Amino acid sequence: MKLRIKGNSIRLRLRQSDVDRLAMNGAVEESTIFGSGRGQRLDYEIRVAGDDTVVRASFDGRRIVVRVPDEMLTRWADSDQIGIYAMQPTDQGELAVVIEKDFVCIDGDSGESQEDAFPNPALTAGTRRC
Repeated sequence: MKLRIKGNSIRLRLRQSDVDRLAMNGAVEESTIFGSGRGQRLDYEIRVAGDDTVVRASFDGRRIVVRVPDEMLTRWADSDQIGIYAMQPTDQGELAVVIEKDFVCIDGDSGESQEDAFPNPALTAGTRRC
């Protein structure tokens, strides 16, 4: 799973194995370690939220958690749908929350392994880049 943060938006890109783990375990999580010590780690997670009807993101100073309704996640995982897109109100505007399937890059070598990525629909229609 990849995390991208830009301005007031977060974007999670899941590979095929991430989507499978999410369906099987109800959650997928990753960590980025910046150094030694407790405060030098950022955890991020996407999880199924059976009781919610909307996508919700939270941050507690060290962990980002994105909760997605079960039905919405199942429909996305079992279809050609590329992503789940939501806007979450904040006290300073809105936070864009994007969850997408991670596709094989069409721009050549991205420096990352492409073996677990989803087949890129842009190879047959349009020009969706990585």
